Amino acid sequence: MVTVLSMRTTTVRPRRSDEDFPRAQHLAWRIAEIAVDPVPVTDEVAEMVVNRIIDNAAVAAASLSRAPVVAARGQAEAHPAAPGSTVFGIPGRFSPEWAAWANGTAVRELDFHDTFLAAEYSHPGDNVPPILAVAQHAGSDGAALLRGIVTGYEVQIDLARAISLHRHKIDHVAHLGPSAAAGIGTLLGLDAETIYQAIGQALHTTTATRQSRKGEISTWKASAPAFAGKAAIEAIDRAMRGQTSPAPIWEGEDGVIAQLLDGPDATYEVPLPEAGEAKRAILASFTKEHSAEYQAQAWIDLARRLRAEHPELLEPGAVRRIVLHTSHHTHFVIGSGANDPQKYDPAATRETLDHSVPYIFAVALQDGVWDHAASYAPDRAGRPDTVALWGAITTAEDPEWTRRYHSTDPTEQAFGGRAEIEFADGRRIVAEIAVADAHPLGARPFARADYVRKFRTLAGGVLDAAEIERFLGVAERLPELRPDELAGLTITAHGLPDAPEGLF
Repeated sequence: MVTVLSMRTTTVRPRRSDEDFPRAQHLAWRIAEIAVDPVPVTDEVAEMVVNRIIDNAAVAAASLSRAPVVAARGQAEAHPAAPGSTVFGIPGRFSPEWAAWANGTAVRELDFHDTFLAAEYSHPGDNVPPILAVAQHAGSDGAALLRGIVTGYEVQIDLARAISLHRHKIDHVAHLGPSAAAGIGTLLGLDAETIYQAIGQALHTTTATRQSRKGEISTWKASAPAFAGKAAIEAIDRAMRGQTSPAPIWEGEDGVIAQLLDGPDATYEVPLPEAGEAKRAILASFTKEHSAEYQAQAWIDLARRLRAEHPELLEPGAVRRIVLHTSHHTHFVIGSGANDPQKYDPAATRETLDHSVPYIFAVALQDGVWDHAASYAPDRAGRPDTVALWGAITTAEDPEWTRRYHSTDPTEQAFGGRAEIEFADGRRIVAEIAVADAHPLGARPFARADYVRKFRTLAGGVLDAAEIERFLGVAERLPELRPDELAGLTITAHGLPDAPEGLF
Protein backbone atom coordinates (compact mmCIF):
# COMPACT_ATOMS: atom_id res chain seq x y z
CA MET A 1 0.00 0.00 0.00
CA VAL A 2 1.23 3.51 -0.85
CA THR A 3 -0.27 6.42 1.05
CA VAL A 4 -0.77 9.81 -0.62
CA LEU A 5 -0.53 12.58 1.96
CA SER A 6 -2.31 15.95 1.93
CA MET A 7 -0.26 18.65 3.60
CA ARG A 8 0.21 22.40 3.77
CA THR A 9 3.22 23.89 2.06
CA THR A 10 5.59 26.26 3.85
CA THR A 11 7.58 28.59 1.61
CA VAL A 12 11.18 28.84 2.77
CA ARG A 13 13.70 31.34 1.40
CA PRO A 14 16.72 33.27 2.66
CA ARG A 15 16.10 36.60 4.40
CA ARG A 16 18.27 39.67 4.78
CA SER A 17 19.33 40.49 8.31
CA ASP A 18 17.39 43.78 8.16
CA GLU A 19 14.24 42.10 6.86
CA ASP A 20 11.18 41.76 9.08
CA PHE A 21 10.95 38.01 9.59
CA PRO A 22 8.89 37.00 12.64
CA ARG A 23 9.97 33.84 14.44
CA ALA A 24 6.58 32.26 13.77
CA GLN A 25 7.57 32.12 10.09
CA HIS A 26 10.94 30.41 10.64
CA LEU A 27 11.09 26.85 9.32
CA ALA A 28 12.57 25.74 12.65
CA TRP A 29 9.53 27.20 14.43
CA ARG A 30 7.11 25.53 12.02
CA ILE A 31 8.80 22.22 12.76
CA ALA A 32 8.63 22.90 16.50
CA GLU A 33 4.88 23.46 16.12
CA ILE A 34 4.57 20.04 14.49
CA ALA A 35 6.54 18.51 17.36
CA VAL A 36 4.18 19.92 20.01
CA ASP A 37 0.97 19.10 18.13
CA PRO A 38 -0.73 16.37 20.25
CA VAL A 39 -2.47 14.72 17.27
CA PRO A 40 -3.05 10.99 17.92
CA VAL A 41 -0.97 8.35 16.15
CA THR A 42 -3.01 6.24 13.75
CA ASP A 43 -3.03 2.46 14.05
CA GLU A 44 -1.45 2.08 10.62
CA VAL A 45 1.43 4.37 11.59
CA ALA A 46 1.92 2.64 14.94
CA GLU A 47 2.12 -0.71 13.14
CA MET A 48 4.83 0.62 10.84
CA VAL A 49 6.85 2.06 13.72
CA VAL A 50 6.95 -1.40 15.29
CA ASN A 51 8.08 -2.83 11.95
CA ARG A 52 10.95 -0.36 11.77
CA ILE A 53 12.07 -0.99 15.37
CA ILE A 54 12.29 -4.69 14.48
CA ASP A 55 14.11 -3.79 11.26
CA ASN A 56 16.67 -1.64 13.09
CA ALA A 57 17.36 -4.39 15.62
CA ALA A 58 17.80 -6.93 12.83
CA VAL A 59 20.52 -5.02 11.03
CA ALA A 60 22.14 -4.01 14.31
CA ALA A 61 22.39 -7.66 15.39
CA ALA A 62 24.17 -8.57 12.17
CA SER A 63 26.71 -5.77 12.67
CA LEU A 64 27.63 -6.26 16.33
CA SER A 65 31.10 -7.66 15.59
CA ARG A 66 32.03 -5.20 12.83
CA ALA A 67 34.83 -2.78 13.65
CA PRO A 68 32.93 0.56 13.61
CA VAL A 69 30.23 -0.90 15.86
CA VAL A 70 32.74 -2.44 18.26
CA ALA A 71 34.58 0.87 18.54
CA ALA A 72 31.38 2.89 19.08
CA ARG A 73 30.18 0.39 21.68
CA GLY A 74 33.52 0.74 23.50
CA GLN A 75 33.07 4.49 23.66
CA ALA A 76 29.58 4.06 25.12
CA GLU A 77 30.86 1.56 27.68
CA ALA A 78 33.23 4.25 28.95
CA HIS A 79 30.20 6.38 29.89
CA PRO A 80 27.99 4.38 32.30
CA ALA A 81 25.03 6.30 33.70
CA ALA A 82 21.95 5.98 35.86
CA PRO A 83 19.20 5.69 34.89
CA GLY A 84 20.92 5.65 31.48
CA SER A 85 20.10 3.89 28.22
CA THR A 86 20.77 0.45 26.76
CA VAL A 87 23.36 -0.41 24.11
CA PHE A 88 22.87 -3.13 21.50
CA GLY A 89 24.85 -6.24 22.33
CA ILE A 90 25.73 -5.69 25.98
CA PRO A 91 24.02 -5.40 29.37
CA GLY A 92 24.13 -2.24 31.46
CA ARG A 93 22.99 1.36 31.16
CA PHE A 94 24.96 4.20 29.64
CA SER A 95 24.74 7.95 29.05
CA PRO A 96 21.96 8.48 26.47
CA GLU A 97 24.01 10.42 23.93
CA TRP A 98 26.69 7.70 23.92
CA ALA A 99 24.10 4.92 23.77
CA ALA A 100 22.54 6.66 20.78
CA TRP A 101 25.98 6.91 19.19
CA ALA A 102 26.70 3.20 19.61
CA ASN A 103 23.23 2.05 18.55
CA GLY A 104 23.07 4.47 15.64
CA THR A 105 26.35 3.10 14.31
CA ALA A 106 25.10 -0.48 14.67
CA VAL A 107 21.87 0.30 12.84
CA ARG A 108 23.62 2.05 9.97
CA GLU A 109 26.76 -0.08 9.52
CA LEU A 110 25.34 -2.52 6.97
CA ASP A 111 23.27 0.09 5.09
CA PHE A 112 20.35 -2.30 5.40
CA HIS A 113 17.43 -0.44 7.03
CA ASP A 114 14.71 1.87 5.77
CA THR A 115 14.94 4.61 3.18
CA PHE A 116 13.11 7.59 1.75
CA LEU A 117 14.17 9.20 -1.52
CA ALA A 118 12.97 12.47 -3.00
CA ALA A 119 14.79 15.80 -3.43
CA GLU A 120 17.19 14.39 -0.83
CA TYR A 121 18.08 10.89 0.32
CA SER A 122 17.47 9.67 3.83
CA HIS A 123 17.34 6.70 6.17
CA PRO A 124 14.61 7.88 8.56
CA GLY A 125 15.12 4.85 10.83
CA ASP A 126 18.23 6.73 12.00
CA ASN A 127 15.85 8.76 14.18
CA VAL A 128 15.02 5.76 16.36
CA PRO A 129 18.33 5.28 18.29
CA PRO A 130 18.53 8.81 19.76
CA ILE A 131 14.81 9.03 20.53
CA LEU A 132 14.79 5.59 22.15
CA ALA A 133 17.93 6.34 24.17
CA VAL A 134 16.36 9.49 25.63
CA ALA A 135 13.09 7.66 26.31
CA GLN A 136 14.89 5.00 28.35
CA HIS A 137 16.94 7.54 30.26
CA ALA A 138 13.98 9.86 30.94
CA GLY A 139 11.59 7.10 32.06
CA SER A 140 9.12 7.59 29.22
CA ASP A 141 6.54 4.99 28.27
CA GLY A 142 5.93 3.25 24.97
CA ALA A 143 3.19 5.64 23.89
CA ALA A 144 5.49 8.65 24.31
CA LEU A 145 8.28 6.87 22.45
CA LEU A 146 5.87 6.09 19.63
CA ARG A 147 4.86 9.75 19.31
CA GLY A 148 8.49 10.86 19.31
CA ILE A 149 9.50 8.43 16.59
CA VAL A 150 6.52 9.47 14.45
CA THR A 151 7.64 13.10 14.68
CA GLY A 152 11.22 12.22 13.79
CA TYR A 153 10.09 10.38 10.67
CA GLU A 154 7.70 13.15 9.71
CA VAL A 155 10.26 15.93 9.91
CA GLN A 156 13.10 14.15 8.14
CA ILE A 157 10.89 12.94 5.31
CA ASP A 158 9.23 16.34 4.86
CA LEU A 159 12.63 18.03 4.65
CA ALA A 160 13.85 15.37 2.21
CA ARG A 161 10.81 15.95 -0.01
CA ALA A 162 11.76 19.58 -0.59
CA ILE A 163 15.40 20.46 0.19
CA SER A 164 18.23 18.84 -1.74
CA LEU A 165 21.51 18.65 0.15
CA HIS A 166 23.49 16.33 -2.11
CA ARG A 167 23.25 18.76 -5.04
CA HIS A 168 25.60 20.96 -3.03
CA LYS A 169 27.69 18.05 -1.69
CA ILE A 170 26.23 18.36 1.80
CA ASP A 171 25.62 15.05 3.55
CA HIS A 172 22.01 14.01 4.08
CA VAL A 173 22.39 13.80 7.88
CA ALA A 174 21.88 17.57 7.94
CA HIS A 175 18.15 16.74 7.83
CA LEU A 176 18.56 14.13 10.57
CA GLY A 177 19.89 16.44 13.30
CA PRO A 178 16.75 18.63 13.24
CA SER A 179 14.36 15.67 12.87
CA ALA A 180 15.85 13.79 15.82
CA ALA A 181 15.76 16.95 17.95
CA ALA A 182 12.09 17.47 17.05
CA GLY A 183 11.30 13.83 17.83
CA ILE A 184 12.99 14.04 21.22
CA GLY A 185 11.06 17.23 21.91
CA THR A 186 7.78 15.42 21.22
CA LEU A 187 8.86 12.47 23.36
CA LEU A 188 9.62 14.69 26.36
CA GLY A 189 6.64 17.00 25.90
CA LEU A 190 8.86 20.08 25.62
CA ASP A 191 7.49 23.50 24.64
CA ALA A 192 7.92 24.92 21.15
CA GLU A 193 10.54 27.46 22.22
CA THR A 194 12.86 24.79 23.60
CA ILE A 195 12.41 22.55 20.58
CA TYR A 196 13.00 25.49 18.24
CA GLN A 197 16.34 26.23 19.87
CA ALA A 198 17.38 22.57 19.80
CA ILE A 199 16.50 22.25 16.11
CA GLY A 200 18.72 25.20 15.26
CA GLN A 201 21.65 23.84 17.25
CA ALA A 202 21.23 20.35 15.81
CA LEU A 203 21.25 21.63 12.23
CA HIS A 204 24.20 23.92 12.86
CA THR A 205 26.34 21.11 14.27
CA THR A 206 25.46 18.35 11.77
CA THR A 207 26.10 20.06 8.44
CA ALA A 208 29.05 18.36 6.74
CA THR A 209 30.22 17.55 3.22
CA ARG A 210 29.44 14.35 1.30
CA GLN A 211 33.07 13.29 1.07
CA SER A 212 32.05 10.59 3.56
CA ARG A 213 30.23 8.91 0.63
CA LYS A 214 32.71 9.62 -2.14
CA GLY A 215 35.81 7.78 -3.35
CA GLU A 216 37.18 5.22 -0.91
CA ILE A 217 34.31 5.23 1.56
CA SER A 218 35.48 4.97 5.16
CA THR A 219 34.03 3.62 8.37
CA TRP A 220 32.62 7.09 9.05
CA LYS A 221 29.75 6.32 6.64
CA ALA A 222 28.09 4.33 9.43
CA SER A 223 29.02 6.83 12.12
CA ALA A 224 27.78 10.04 10.47
CA PRO A 225 24.07 9.46 11.27
CA ALA A 226 24.96 8.30 14.78
CA PHE A 227 26.90 11.53 15.27
CA ALA A 228 23.83 13.50 14.17
CA GLY A 229 21.66 11.64 16.68
CA LYS A 230 24.18 12.25 19.45
CA ALA A 231 24.35 15.94 18.52
CA ALA A 232 20.55 16.18 18.64
CA ILE A 233 20.48 14.83 22.19
CA GLU A 234 23.15 17.29 23.27
CA ALA A 235 21.25 20.14 21.56
CA ILE A 236 18.09 19.21 23.46
CA ASP A 237 20.03 19.19 26.73
CA ARG A 238 21.48 22.65 26.07
CA ALA A 239 18.11 24.06 24.98
CA MET A 240 16.47 22.69 28.13
CA ARG A 241 19.10 24.62 30.08
CA GLY A 242 18.04 27.84 28.34
CA GLN A 243 20.75 28.03 25.70
CA THR A 244 19.89 29.50 22.31
CA SER A 245 20.90 28.74 18.75
CA PRO A 246 21.84 30.62 15.54
CA ALA A 247 18.64 31.99 14.01
CA PRO A 248 17.10 31.88 11.57
CA ILE A 249 19.21 28.80 10.94
CA TRP A 250 17.86 27.90 7.50
CA GLU A 251 16.80 31.33 6.22
CA GLY A 252 19.46 33.66 7.66
CA GLU A 253 21.69 35.79 5.46
CA ASP A 254 24.61 33.59 6.50
CA GLY A 255 22.39 30.58 7.11
CA VAL A 256 22.36 27.11 5.60
CA ILE A 257 20.32 27.89 2.48
CA ALA A 258 22.07 31.09 1.46
CA GLN A 259 25.61 29.89 2.07
CA LEU A 260 25.55 26.09 1.64
CA LEU A 261 22.57 25.22 -0.55
CA ASP A 262 20.77 27.01 -3.41
CA GLY A 263 21.91 30.50 -2.41
CA PRO A 264 20.32 33.83 -1.50
CA ASP A 265 17.70 33.64 -4.26
CA ALA A 266 16.54 30.12 -3.41
CA THR A 267 12.94 29.18 -2.63
CA TYR A 268 11.76 25.83 -1.27
CA GLU A 269 8.24 24.59 -0.74
CA VAL A 270 8.36 22.32 2.30
CA PRO A 271 5.26 20.13 2.87
CA LEU A 272 4.31 19.97 6.54
CA PRO A 273 1.21 18.61 8.32
CA GLU A 274 -1.53 21.04 9.19
CA ALA A 275 -2.33 21.58 12.86
CA GLY A 276 -4.35 18.55 13.96
CA GLU A 277 -3.36 16.52 10.90
CA ALA A 278 -1.99 13.04 11.62
CA LYS A 279 1.73 12.55 11.04
CA ARG A 280 1.86 9.81 8.41
CA ALA A 281 5.14 10.33 6.57
CA ILE A 282 6.59 7.02 7.77
CA LEU A 283 4.11 5.29 5.45
CA ALA A 284 5.88 6.82 2.44
CA SER A 285 9.23 5.23 3.38
CA PHE A 286 10.35 1.70 2.54
CA THR A 287 12.84 -0.81 3.87
CA LYS A 288 15.51 -2.94 2.20
CA GLU A 289 15.39 -6.63 1.47
CA HIS A 290 19.06 -6.57 0.49
CA SER A 291 22.11 -5.08 2.21
CA ALA A 292 23.06 -2.44 -0.35
CA GLU A 293 22.33 1.16 -1.32
CA TYR A 294 18.59 1.52 -1.94
CA GLN A 295 18.99 2.35 -5.62
CA ALA A 296 20.62 -1.07 -6.02
CA GLN A 297 17.64 -2.97 -4.54
CA ALA A 298 15.64 -3.19 -7.75
CA TRP A 299 18.76 -4.05 -9.76
CA ILE A 300 19.45 -7.03 -7.49
CA ASP A 301 15.90 -8.26 -8.05
CA LEU A 302 16.18 -7.78 -11.81
CA ALA A 303 19.54 -9.57 -11.94
CA ARG A 304 18.10 -12.55 -10.07
CA ARG A 305 15.15 -12.67 -12.45
CA LEU A 306 17.37 -12.47 -15.53
CA ARG A 307 19.59 -15.25 -14.18
CA ALA A 308 16.58 -17.54 -13.84
CA GLU A 309 15.17 -16.65 -17.26
CA HIS A 310 18.46 -16.59 -19.20
CA PRO A 311 20.99 -19.11 -17.82
CA GLU A 312 23.14 -18.46 -20.89
CA LEU A 313 24.21 -15.22 -19.20
CA LEU A 314 26.43 -17.30 -16.92
CA GLU A 315 28.47 -18.90 -19.71
CA PRO A 316 32.10 -17.67 -19.67
CA GLY A 317 32.63 -14.84 -22.14
CA ALA A 318 28.98 -14.81 -23.20
CA VAL A 319 28.36 -11.14 -22.29
CA ARG A 320 30.04 -8.35 -24.22
CA ARG A 321 28.59 -5.47 -22.26
CA ILE A 322 25.69 -4.42 -20.04
CA VAL A 323 24.37 -0.88 -19.80
CA LEU A 324 22.01 0.01 -16.96
CA HIS A 325 19.89 2.99 -18.04
CA THR A 326 18.74 4.66 -14.87
CA SER A 327 18.22 7.87 -12.88
CA HIS A 328 20.70 10.68 -12.43
CA HIS A 329 21.28 9.69 -8.82
CA THR A 330 21.94 6.04 -9.53
CA HIS A 331 24.29 6.88 -12.41
CA PHE A 332 26.29 9.58 -10.64
CA VAL A 333 26.33 8.27 -7.06
CA ILE A 334 26.55 4.47 -7.32
CA GLY A 335 27.14 4.05 -11.04
CA SER A 336 29.92 4.63 -13.52
CA GLY A 337 28.99 8.32 -13.71
CA ALA A 338 30.61 8.80 -10.30
CA ASN A 339 34.00 8.44 -12.01
CA ASP A 340 35.29 6.59 -8.96
CA PRO A 341 37.85 3.94 -9.93
CA GLN A 342 37.17 2.31 -6.56
CA LYS A 343 33.72 1.26 -7.78
CA TYR A 344 35.51 -1.20 -10.10
CA ASP A 345 38.28 -2.17 -7.68
CA PRO A 346 38.14 -5.76 -6.30
CA ALA A 347 40.16 -4.57 -3.30
CA ALA A 348 37.68 -1.79 -2.44
CA THR A 349 36.09 -1.61 1.00
CA ARG A 350 32.67 -3.06 1.68
CA GLU A 351 31.40 0.49 2.15
CA THR A 352 32.50 1.26 -1.42
CA LEU A 353 31.22 -1.97 -2.97
CA ASP A 354 27.73 -1.47 -1.56
CA HIS A 355 27.74 1.84 -3.44
CA SER A 356 28.79 0.25 -6.75
CA VAL A 357 25.81 -0.89 -8.80
CA PRO A 358 28.06 -2.45 -11.48
CA TYR A 359 29.55 -4.73 -8.81
CA ILE A 360 26.20 -5.47 -7.23
CA PHE A 361 24.51 -6.31 -10.54
CA ALA A 362 27.38 -8.61 -11.56
CA VAL A 363 27.35 -10.60 -8.30
CA ALA A 364 23.54 -10.84 -8.13
CA LEU A 365 23.48 -12.03 -11.73
CA GLN A 366 26.09 -14.71 -11.10
CA ASP A 367 24.86 -15.89 -7.68
CA GLY A 368 21.10 -15.38 -7.84
CA VAL A 369 21.14 -14.40 -4.15
CA TRP A 370 22.37 -11.48 -2.07
CA ASP A 371 23.99 -11.94 1.32
CA HIS A 372 24.97 -9.10 3.65
CA ALA A 373 28.37 -10.70 4.29
CA ALA A 374 29.22 -13.30 1.63
CA SER A 375 28.34 -11.03 -1.30
CA TYR A 376 31.01 -8.55 -0.19
CA ALA A 377 33.72 -11.00 0.89
CA PRO A 378 37.17 -10.19 -0.61
CA ASP A 379 37.43 -13.58 -2.29
CA ARG A 380 33.96 -13.03 -3.80
CA ALA A 381 34.85 -9.58 -5.11
CA GLY A 382 38.13 -10.83 -6.55
CA ARG A 383 36.82 -13.79 -8.54
CA PRO A 384 38.23 -13.44 -12.10
CA ASP A 385 34.90 -14.17 -13.81
CA THR A 386 33.21 -11.59 -11.61
CA VAL A 387 35.87 -8.97 -12.28
CA ALA A 388 35.47 -9.54 -16.02
CA LEU A 389 31.67 -9.22 -15.94
CA TRP A 390 31.83 -6.30 -13.53
CA GLY A 391 34.12 -4.40 -15.89
CA ALA A 392 31.64 -4.87 -18.73
CA ILE A 393 28.84 -3.11 -16.81
CA THR A 394 28.29 0.65 -17.02
CA THR A 395 25.41 2.98 -16.22
CA ALA A 396 23.83 5.79 -18.23
CA GLU A 397 21.44 8.49 -17.14
CA ASP A 398 18.02 8.25 -18.77
CA PRO A 399 15.87 11.43 -18.45
CA GLU A 400 12.67 9.42 -18.08
CA TRP A 401 14.03 7.37 -15.19
CA THR A 402 15.32 10.57 -13.59
CA ARG A 403 11.88 12.13 -13.96
CA ARG A 404 10.23 9.11 -12.38
CA TYR A 405 12.78 9.08 -9.57
CA HIS A 406 11.74 12.62 -8.62
CA SER A 407 8.02 12.16 -9.24
CA THR A 408 5.82 13.20 -6.33
CA ASP A 409 3.23 10.63 -7.41
CA PRO A 410 4.07 7.51 -5.36
CA THR A 411 2.44 5.28 -7.97
CA GLU A 412 4.85 6.59 -10.62
CA GLN A 413 8.04 7.11 -8.59
CA ALA A 414 10.71 4.59 -9.56
CA PHE A 415 14.20 3.61 -8.42
CA GLY A 416 15.19 1.11 -11.05
CA GLY A 417 15.78 1.33 -14.77
CA ARG A 418 16.36 -0.60 -17.98
CA ALA A 419 19.12 -3.16 -18.52
CA GLU A 420 20.42 -3.59 -22.06
CA ILE A 421 22.58 -6.71 -22.35
CA GLU A 422 24.65 -7.39 -25.45
CA PHE A 423 26.04 -10.89 -26.00
CA ALA A 424 29.34 -11.60 -27.70
CA ASP A 425 27.44 -13.20 -30.58
CA GLY A 426 25.34 -10.06 -31.14
CA ARG A 427 22.13 -11.14 -29.39
CA ARG A 428 20.49 -8.62 -27.03
CA ILE A 429 18.27 -8.76 -23.97
CA VAL A 430 16.36 -5.71 -22.74
CA ALA A 431 14.57 -5.81 -19.39
CA GLU A 432 13.44 -3.21 -16.90
CA ILE A 433 12.24 -2.88 -13.32
CA ALA A 434 10.68 0.16 -11.66
CA VAL A 435 10.82 -0.68 -7.97
CA ALA A 436 12.31 -3.38 -5.76
CA ASP A 437 10.24 -6.46 -5.04
CA ALA A 438 9.95 -5.42 -1.37
CA HIS A 439 8.70 -1.90 -2.20
CA PRO A 440 5.03 -1.19 -1.34
CA LEU A 441 4.28 -1.38 -5.08
CA GLY A 442 6.72 -4.20 -5.77
CA ALA A 443 6.22 -7.89 -6.48
CA ARG A 444 6.41 -8.85 -2.77
CA PRO A 445 5.74 -5.82 -0.53
CA PHE A 446 7.24 -6.12 2.97
CA ALA A 447 4.76 -6.77 5.79
CA ARG A 448 5.16 -7.62 9.49
CA ALA A 449 6.03 -11.26 8.76
CA ASP A 450 8.85 -10.12 6.45
CA TYR A 451 10.31 -7.81 9.08
CA VAL A 452 10.18 -10.61 11.65
CA ARG A 453 11.79 -13.03 9.21
CA LYS A 454 14.54 -10.52 8.46
CA PHE A 455 15.20 -10.16 12.20
CA ARG A 456 15.29 -13.92 12.77
CA THR A 457 17.63 -14.39 9.80
CA LEU A 458 20.10 -11.67 10.73
CA ALA A 459 20.00 -12.35 14.48
CA GLY A 460 20.31 -16.11 14.08
CA GLY A 461 23.76 -17.24 15.12
CA VAL A 462 24.32 -13.90 16.89
CA LEU A 463 21.61 -14.00 19.56
CA ASP A 464 20.26 -16.91 21.57
CA ALA A 465 16.89 -18.18 20.40
CA ALA A 466 15.28 -17.07 23.66
CA GLU A 467 16.68 -13.55 23.22
CA ILE A 468 15.25 -13.35 19.72
CA GLU A 469 11.77 -14.27 20.96
CA ARG A 470 12.04 -11.98 23.99
CA PHE A 471 12.89 -8.95 21.86
CA LEU A 472 10.10 -9.58 19.38
CA GLY A 473 7.61 -9.95 22.20
CA VAL A 474 8.60 -6.57 23.65
CA ALA A 475 8.79 -4.74 20.31
CA GLU A 476 5.34 -5.84 19.19
CA ARG A 477 3.85 -4.38 22.39
CA LEU A 478 5.47 -0.94 21.86
CA PRO A 479 2.37 1.31 22.23
CA GLU A 480 1.48 -0.22 25.62
CA LEU A 481 4.95 -0.58 27.17
CA ARG A 482 5.43 0.78 30.68
CA PRO A 483 8.51 2.92 31.42
CA ASP A 484 10.22 0.01 33.17
CA GLU A 485 9.70 -2.14 30.04
CA LEU A 486 11.44 0.18 27.57
CA ALA A 487 14.81 -1.24 28.57
CA GLY A 488 13.65 -4.42 26.85
CA LEU A 489 13.98 -2.73 23.45
CA THR A 490 17.56 -3.89 23.10
CA ILE A 491 19.42 -7.11 22.34
CA THR A 492 22.16 -8.84 24.31
CA ALA A 493 24.70 -11.15 22.68
CA HIS A 494 27.62 -13.30 23.89
CA GLY A 495 31.19 -13.54 22.73
CA LEU A 496 31.43 -10.11 21.18
CA PRO A 497 34.93 -8.75 20.48
CA ASP A 498 36.47 -6.32 22.94
CA ALA A 499 36.69 -2.71 21.85
CA PRO A 500 40.12 -1.28 20.99
CA GLU A 501 41.56 1.16 23.47
CA GLY A 502 40.98 4.85 22.94
CA LEU A 503 41.05 8.07 24.90
CA PHE A 504 38.16 7.34 27.28
